[in-house]
Amino acid sequence: MSFKVLLLDSVDPVCAQVFKSRDIQADQPGKLTEEELFDRIGDYDGMVVRSATTVTPELLEKATNMKVIGRAGVGVDNIDIKAATTKGVLVMNTPDGNTISTAEHTCGMIIALARNIPTAVSTVKSGGWDRKKYMGTEVHGKKLGIVGLGKIGSEVALRMQAFGMEVLAYDPFATKEHASEMGIQLVDIDSLLGTVDFLSVHTPLTEKTKGLVSLKNADKLNKGIRLVNCARGGIYEESDLPELLDSGVVGGIALDVYSQEPPTEKLYKVLEHPGIICTPHLGASTEEAQEKVAEQIAAQMSDALENKNYKGSLNGKSISLLTNAEVQPYLQLAEKLGAMAVQISPEHASSLEFEYSGDCAKFADVLTDGILKGMLTNYVEDSVNLINARHFADERGFSIKEVLSSKGKTFNDMVTIKFAEGAEYRSISASVFGDSDYRIVQIDKYGIELRLEGDIIIYQNQDVPGMLASVSGALAKQSINIGALGLGRTEKGSNAITALTIDKKLEDDELKTINELNGIQHIRYVSFS
Repeated sequence: MSFKVLLLDSVDPVCAQVFKSRDIQADQPGKLTEEELFDRIGDYDGMVVRSATTVTPELLEKATNMKVIGRAGVGVDNIDIKAATTKGVLVMNTPDGNTISTAEHTCGMIIALARNIPTAVSTVKSGGWDRKKYMGTEVHGKKLGIVGLGKIGSEVALRMQAFGMEVLAYDPFATKEHASEMGIQLVDIDSLLGTVDFLSVHTPLTEKTKGLVSLKNADKLNKGIRLVNCARGGIYEESDLPELLDSGVVGGIALDVYSQEPPTEKLYKVLEHPGIICTPHLGASTEEAQEKVAEQIAAQMSDALENKNYKGSLNGKSISLLTNAEVQPYLQLAEKLGAMAVQISPEHASSLEFEYSGDCAKFADVLTDGILKGMLTNYVEDSVNLINARHFADERGFSIKEVLSSKGKTFNDMVTIKFAEGAEYRSISASVFGDSDYRIVQIDKYGIELRLEGDIIIYQNQDVPGMLASVSGALAKQSINIGALGLGRTEKGSNAITALTIDKKLEDDELKTINELNGIQHIRYVSFS
């Protein structure tokens, strides 16, 4: 059977060569209009894109023969994976292809920032010569903070350690053993921001990382800190950057990525500030990286088209699971439970135990992938899916144990996550109650029932009259409504546990008012929104 693939976005010519060597026809027509692409796409079994082409549900409707879409690179924000999965189309990427290039670019930005290289170059080229004005600083002996200790963050750390920098990192999933092996000190995010001289981020853009540095938290920053971002635009609040520089809170900024690319006119005004150096998203723009990802994606797609191997697939398991209605509810439960677990577990936990009881035990393998996906999605720079979740867990030094029991316990089917000794909460269990109805059923020894959705406050309290009234009163004063309530205790007069679903996302100061109430301890805020 002969296959045809369409190569777009000026992918490196080696891509076509690999396909040709596998007897697959590869057409590289150059830039196509949307209308031209819609007219042609139905003829192809595969398509290779970079970042310029957006794969929409509408395009997929026209791609009647499409079997696999390959992204020559890491990010797949421009591909509607859900729509592709529904259509049974494999989506693949090459997550390791640009690691070195992006790490090297980050290191280059750090050095350029420290020595004022871009502005000094511009001055000399325009006939100037002011050595004193461009006095720099050595990176040797300085502290480098890294947010996200995955592949790229780790490679940056190794290279800058060779320059004599002390590296500190924030990554709630990196184990202390893994960091120690690399000579890196793990700290909490506030300690990192308040200690380091240079900060480099290697994390996705999420609600938690958006505006990681802004005027709102300027008082937490080590004065004169220099900021580098070669990960995702928006992690630093772009509109606040000029004021942070002018006030002296931030000593310099290097950006390779932006909240909108190309930048808007308003953002270009921000980038005009002399304290900002910037490049046009060049992290992966090296000959070696582009050739490597083009070669890799062609080989991966060829294997997939020939049904030999599905390495690099982002939705392979998802496609197979679409035909298995029995596993779907448990998989949704696992992902939701993972998303909750990461918000109540201790940071840098080195071991986790997943227990499956009842019918769901027969799906343990994929449910573990689902839990890890739920835990890691908002903390890993790359796209996390059922295929690569274990890889990212291994990368950070996780030790995972699975316990299976064919017999149900309190409920016929139950998924339990157990944390290492010393955690404020040792275990959390959940079960499926019905269509899209996933509920917590136990936390530690306390039986409790609450849907895994919305915004939830969990806390332990003394089992005495008035505790709930004091919490609800504190929430009411802040115009925060309680939508649902779960209570659990082991015996009268002992400690109890309470879980409240509230009608809005909580800010830190709003949560603080609850934490300060007498008799409240181990408070945790969990958000699914």
